[in-house]
Amino acid sequence: MSERFVIIDGVRTPFCKAGTELASLTADDLGRIAVDALLTRTGLDTALIDEVIFGCVSQPPEVANIARVIALRAGIPESVPAMTVHRSCASGFEAFTTASERLAAGRGSIFVVGGTESMSRQPALFQDITVRKFAELTKSRSTKDKLTALAAFRVADFEPRALVHVAQTDSFSGLSMGETADLLAREDGLTREQQDAFALQSHQRALAAEARLAEEITPVYLGSKPIARDNGPRADASMAALGALKPAFEKYGTVSSGNSAQPTDGAVALLVMSESRAKELGLQPIGALTAYAYTGCDPAHMGLGPVSAIEKVAQQSKLTPADADVVEIHETFAAQVLGVLSRIKPPIPPDKLNVNGGAIALGHPLGATGARLILTSLKELARRKAQRALVSLCVGGGQGSAIWLERI
Repeated sequence: MSERFVIIDGVRTPFCKAGTELASLTADDLGRIAVDALLTRTGLDTALIDEVIFGCVSQPPEVANIARVIALRAGIPESVPAMTVHRSCASGFEAFTTASERLAAGRGSIFVVGGTESMSRQPALFQDITVRKFAELTKSRSTKDKLTALAAFRVADFEPRALVHVAQTDSFSGLSMGETADLLAREDGLTREQQDAFALQSHQRALAAEARLAEEITPVYLGSKPIARDNGPRADASMAALGALKPAFEKYGTVSSGNSAQPTDGAVALLVMSESRAKELGLQPIGALTAYAYTGCDPAHMGLGPVSAIEKVAQQSKLTPADADVVEIHETFAAQVLGVLSRIKPPIPPDKLNVNGGAIALGHPLGATGARLILTSLKELARRKAQRALVSLCVGGGQGSAIWLERI
């Protein structure tokens, strides 16, 4: 890269469990709130933006190219193009690294990037036979034809499948992401207690970090009520409470809702640009991109994606996890993180890893998580007056992603 790609600032909404405080907001509502707050914080002239790039996994069918809708609703000029990207759980990473590639190619120097997701509002899917019956009903003209079409329906036709569950089943391996974690736990000999202990630590760290995490958050107002904190971390979490939860899968029986990331609503926005433009505008970056990599892996072991991605980015940057002052490994499942950690040598010290909690406590709005990891790690570097952060994600379908960042 001929010129450094820097991060000026970032902001996010609170992360709230699906079906709770942010459930009334759409994914574009959440994205617009985050971008509005970012532009207010930075004071950037929106006419200077070259492109808006946002990640979103479950893009609402009524909002084509959600990045464009977010940009326009946030008051960014019509002349500024926008693009939505989708790399499953790494969509927030993809938005960020795509902007860096635009810069390297000379296709812009100032970008607003991030990710958004409303998992509360993911649609439900009817079976194919039900869709055909509705189509027949729609085509019916006479009362007799309509009654005939209605008579064809059965109670089972009205049992939709939630898209969030359908999308988590890999079409190649046939396993859901949770089943891949349970498989990994069995192969690695990870006990339920080990996984629950990791989950408990995530909640404890997130609760202890509430004031630090508040630095990232812009309040969301629903009427006169401000929502200003993540609602996933549980003060009542304990080994006994986690252990009382039923296993999600009977086959191996160690993965539960308590040691898995929570479906969540939320959005993140980052202002990124070339270092020279930052200097011209008198903006002080909080960090810079050093290197990044994406890799593929066995879809049945998708949780191990960070291992190959960290190895690949090491070949480019000559940096290993031992060089990191802060490490963020996305907590899709406790079993998945523990599996990754067991394969990284030398071990990552606990005081460097996910020190503010992770997705098991904070939640996982699919398209936004990657951008949150970038923002959280840079904020932590600043607090520690440290130099380097390594952030990594596993990706549904069998991929891994890893990014090295440095504080400026």
